[in-house]
Amino acid sequence: LGSGIGIRFGQLRIMANVLRSRSAPALRACVLLAATASLLPTALDFAVHSPSVGAATRTSLPGSVGIGAQGPHSAPLRLLAGSKGPARVPVRAAEAAEATKKKDGVDIALLIYFALWYLGNYYYNITNKLALTAAGGASGFPMTIATLQLGVGCLWALLLWGYPDARSLPDITFEDYKKTLLVGFTSAGAHAASVFALSAGAVSFGQIVKAAEPAFAALIGTMFYASKVSTAKWLCLIPVIGGVVLASLGELDFAWAALFTAGIANVFAAFKANENKKLMTTAGLKERLGNVGNQFALTMINSFIFCIPLMLITEGAKLGEFMKLASTNKVVLFNLIFSGLWFYAYNELATLTIKKTNAVTQSVANTAKRVIVIVGVAIIMGESLAPLKLIGCGIGIGGVFLYSIIDDLVKGKK
Repeated sequence: LGSGIGIRFGQLRIMANVLRSRSAPALRACVLLAATASLLPTALDFAVHSPSVGAATRTSLPGSVGIGAQGPHSAPLRLLAGSKGPARVPVRAAEAAEATKKKDGVDIALLIYFALWYLGNYYYNITNKLALTAAGGASGFPMTIATLQLGVGCLWALLLWGYPDARSLPDITFEDYKKTLLVGFTSAGAHAASVFALSAGAVSFGQIVKAAEPAFAALIGTMFYASKVSTAKWLCLIPVIGGVVLASLGELDFAWAALFTAGIANVFAAFKANENKKLMTTAGLKERLGNVGNQFALTMINSFIFCIPLMLITEGAKLGEFMKLASTNKVVLFNLIFSGLWFYAYNELATLTIKKTNAVTQSVANTAKRVIVIVGVAIIMGESLAPLKLIGCGIGIGGVFLYSIIDDLVKGKK
């Protein structure tokens, strides 16, 4: 413990000295140091214990606060002692990774992208569930939490724009901005519905249903965007849908609300993908945005704006109750903040990763990510892993993977 505290204080002193230089390289060095610290559980020592999520579940989680922690030496206070705000989330990880050279034919930058993408997605799901459960689950404040998560991401985006040399502002016109609104709206719907699904049921079950997104994308793309889906891909949707059905039958904590809202999230995600594709075909817009980070930041800000009215309509009457809960319950407050930061970080890193890989690698990466998140989160949160649920999960995710590569396989045989 003493050595861990010494490490942390040493890192904080270095971070403070680095930040005084107010330069982009200094910022990247500072954040890489903080990210390294977040990967050392022995130094962080955050305990999580939640009878309401999983019976007698206890583990170490960087960037999360245990629901069951109480008292003056609880996990929330250890979190405060070991962290200075959002430093644990990667800042400009793309540029930091690009500075790393390839060695012996291995793309070190790409490996860093993958690692941080998987790590961010994994911890987002955990911290998101902890915040939702501590706030009362589906009957608590899911829409408020979803909205504030986006708000945290917006603050992070504004920080990157405001810090000297960290990220240049997009050079867009008001007409350009109006064209980004539909992507923001669909992104807001996908996020809000996903958060509600995860509040209503098990995280692993919600992720299994969300894995069926290709089925929704194929249907919506064909109906509204004149997309063409091959016969082979339509056939691949049979195991995708069948796997979700089997997983639903094997889910001990099955909830229709979780299934329904996860399906809505898939619908919004399918529209978002198509609208984003249309947006990026606008002549010169990609260049005016500047980079992927600016594109995602604008989407995050627009999503936050669209979620605010829905939050006020659905949970505005008890907003004061939530503010009181967040001010007195460190589990809700800190997991809300960290889930917002993880959400922003892993989404931007996913985009950067996909840009550096081909279609087959993307399919493998997405499949592996879902397996890691579904199984890993289920174990950590003490959720059911019944044989039928696992079989359904395997069939569904296998179908998604096959859907992603089937056209290339068919072309190869021809």
